Amino acid sequence: MSNRDATSLALQADPIRIVPLQLADDVAAPAAGPAAPPALTYRGGPLLASVKVFTVFWGTEWTQAPLTGLVDQINGFFDFVLTSALIDQLAEYNAANYQIGYGSRIGSATVTSPAVRHVAPDGAIQHLLRQETTTNNAFPQPDANTLFFVYLQPGVVAVQGGSRSCSSFCGYHNNVGSQLFYAVMPYPGCNGCTGNLQPFDALTSTSSHELAEAITDAIPGQGWYDDQNGEIGDICAWKTKQLGNYTVQLLWSNHAGGCV
Repeated sequence: MSNRDATSLALQADPIRIVPLQLADDVAAPAAGPAAPPALTYRGGPLLASVKVFTVFWGTEWTQAPLTGLVDQINGFFDFVLTSALIDQLAEYNAANYQIGYGSRIGSATVTSPAVRHVAPDGAIQHLLRQETTTNNAFPQPDANTLFFVYLQPGVVAVQGGSRSCSSFCGYHNNVGSQLFYAVMPYPGCNGCTGNLQPFDALTSTSSHELAEAITDAIPGQGWYDDQNGEIGDICAWKTKQLGNYTVQLLWSNHAGGCV
């Protein structure tokens, strides 16, 4: 089974919520376009209309150079992107009582205890967030607009839906109930999760992918979604542009009929 076939099977098993790998054979011989013309439709679920991002850096390596500098860079990225044109373009997905507007980064925390293991299952990440939001005053209380971005230190593999980061995906977003929304960003330690980008640019690209998807499809599959092609970022995965000083991913626009 080729790398492309393995990734295709992973996407069929969980076609939403993840950033897929960019594989070398895909670069050499791009796959055909989507099976059907994309058209996101609203399924009635919650949107994060005024998103409040809280970044979580899990692991002791985030307290040491050079990763301490990367923490500042990632926080700076959110400070910029949450009031940028990336959010402006999501306004076409306003729905019912949800009017998508600018967001804000409301804080950041580095967690060293409990220690992160070499493998971080989705259940362990959910447990971490429930524990920290209950016992750690540095964490905000989750509400309908709060989005936790969990960054894993290098060498830690995330596991979601039976699939592993760097084998099947580069990041994902998920929810616990109706008011605990989060995204998980493993460090881009493999070629499939960096492509031709530097690690920081790969992180901002995948982070923008998950940010847009969490805003427009907070409970995966219940917001803006396409049964054949997935979420707003899936359709345009690994197509990037520069926004200010940052690399972000293009996003699907129903209005434009393409990736913008």
